[in-house]
Amino acid sequence: MLRISIQTMLRGALMAGGLASLLAATSPLQAAAQDRTPMRIAVEGAFPPFNYLDANNKLQGFDIDIANALCEVGKFECQFIIEKWDDIIPDLVANKYDAIISSMSMSLERRQKVAFTEKYYNSPSVFIVRKDSSISDVSPAALKDKKLGVTSSTAQESYANHLYPEMKKTVFRSSPELYKGLADGSVDIILEDKLAIYDWIANTKAGSCCEFKGPDLVDVTYFGEGAGIALRLDDKERLTRLDEALKTIKADGTYDMINAKYFPFSIQ
Repeated sequence: MLRISIQTMLRGALMAGGLASLLAATSPLQAAAQDRTPMRIAVEGAFPPFNYLDANNKLQGFDIDIANALCEVGKFECQFIIEKWDDIIPDLVANKYDAIISSMSMSLERRQKVAFTEKYYNSPSVFIVRKDSSISDVSPAALKDKKLGVTSSTAQESYANHLYPEMKKTVFRSSPELYKGLADGSVDIILEDKLAIYDWIANTKAGSCCEFKGPDLVDVTYFGEGAGIALRLDDKERLTRLDEALKTIKADGTYDMINAKYFPFSIQ
């Protein structure tokens, strides 16, 4: 009995020693994880090529790659949350997540509700029509009898409501639905972010139906000064860290590599 007890004790000691060694071996990883600040990131997931779900239901896009780079450099432990666009700011304010990295333009109206980092890309808005359309003038007077399509709760919708009040409008829930509405003739013309629709027009069969019409629209009141990362107004520490991380990925070439993956020109 004594021999068995000693063997049992030896095995216990060895197991304890092995466990201690394992814990010692993994402690740097645990320490690294503990050093990272948790951050829940909201994205719409329906705005290609910036953020969308691929065939495997995995988030992809420019916004996602930028977010992952910022999380790495800024030492954030990040989790993505897909959120409806109409709810994305209210739910940020309600603390359901910590940041929005979803191509959000920094309009004056939004700045009253949330704080923004420095811009991480810039894109004008533009009208798009079918190639067989007779529309040549995109002034409010010329378009007053046409049907305009916009996406819900966007800067484009706000711009159209204020500057094109006489136009009949169809409000779509997402950009893919907006593009389909133009292609199938549900609307005569749409107003959209130029970079967002660029890939659809340039690289898809469905988008070959359509073309840009009129000048780029860069009204700061509605479209802001580019796309920024939105945070709660009192989240100043996270804002500072994200701005520093953004400067780093622009300086070390990471931003340019991500840019080149999606666009053959700079969008800074």
